Amino acid sequence: MEALLVSDTLGIGGDLEECAHTVQPKRKMSLHSCETCGGEEARYKCPRCMKYSCSLPCVKKHKVDASCNGIRDKVAFVPLSKFSDINLLSDYRFLEDAGRVVDRTSRDRMLPRHTSNKFINFLKKSARKCDIDLRILPVGFSKRRANSTFFHKKEQRFHWHLKLLFPHCQAEYTERRVTDDKTLNEILKRYIDPAESDPTIRQRLREYVASPSDVKVFMMGERKIGQNRYCQLDSSKSLRENLRGKTIVEYPTLCVTLKDVTKDVVQAKPESDPTPSVS
Repeated sequence: MEALLVSDTLGIGGDLEECAHTVQPKRKMSLHSCETCGGEEARYKCPRCMKYSCSLPCVKKHKVDASCNGIRDKVAFVPLSKFSDINLLSDYRFLEDAGRVVDRTSRDRMLPRHTSNKFINFLKKSARKCDIDLRILPVGFSKRRANSTFFHKKEQRFHWHLKLLFPHCQAEYTERRVTDDKTLNEILKRYIDPAESDPTIRQRLREYVASPSDVKVFMMGERKIGQNRYCQLDSSKSLRENLRGKTIVEYPTLCVTLKDVTKDVVQAKPESDPTPSVS
């Protein structure tokens, strides 16, 4: 029995020794070498320019050297002779992604997606009913692109895009979808109210928070020679009441100042930028 076991063990060992000599070398993962360092086997392929890289440092170096963002060009031209099922699947996914973006944008009321003359005319007509002279800038102006103002038909009120300037603290904020029935005090509450304002904003606007009774609100008007650019508003009245009889370019810009520095701050505003033509 012992002899049999020894012989079996020797047989197994012999087989293992023989297998060790017949093991094939490890097959290379890629037939290409790294095009950045040139000395290693390539493991990665850039989706955009199809360059081969061996490691993350080489990938990063390739992006810097070639000014490549590494993002596949989904609309790159592919000849019909080279068009494959992979290209067909890529085009199908591209159309799906585009459909999702369009659907998501159509659901977002805050985006200034309405640019047709029909919408612009409706917006200006609704403003005239509120005794507001609303003027729209030509397409291409940054103020036109940023504007998210719209008129809610069911509620019969404006949802204004507001720009708030706090010149005494060199601060600027943007409010979107502000209904015109809100008073200026309610709008400013989240900025300068000692108890209800945002802590981060309150720290930056601490000089306004320390003197809430001295706060005055002005609206920037049209840049006309010989006329005051600023019109003082009543903080206790609603936004619609304050805007009645005013001229607004795209959306209201409110300048919030302190009583003791109002004159100096208002007169210090720059007048250098040209007046754009409005429709």
